[in-house]
Amino acid sequence: MRRSTSATSARENIGYGGPANMPNIRFEIDPNMTTGDNYSTMVWTPPALSVVDRWSPYLDATTTGTWFLTGNETSCTQATPCNFTQLKASFTGGIAPPTILTVAVGKGRDHMWIGAVDGLRINRNIYDFEADGVKTRLQPF
Repeated sequence: MRRSTSATSARENIGYGGPANMPNIRFEIDPNMTTGDNYSTMVWTPPALSVVDRWSPYLDATTTGTWFLTGNETSCTQATPCNFTQLKASFTGGIAPPTILTVAVGKGRDHMWIGAVDGLRINRNIYDFEADGVKTRLQPF
């Protein structure tokens, strides 16, 4: 599974929360747990950007940042986030792999964030956010 995106962060964000003041990507999922739990939000928090006022290189969520689930279905919680490999390994006791229901760019209540996200990749689909709507491109293997 591959998840990546590109982001831009305005200089104002440094004053609002430092270089780590970034949005997160939220995946509403059905974790498919044997307990009957059928909803959680799986959250990726990206690392701080090293650039401001311009697009970052692609941020690979499978190798950077941290992950957690909001419903305590796994050991990857907001208090003890995991990397992507640990997150995948933490899905024990499931009847099937988790299913993505929706995806959103989010921001907590800590600081405002001024910037943009583009080129969101989920597996082979890349979503480019344009003025006339979202364009989906298929990424070759």
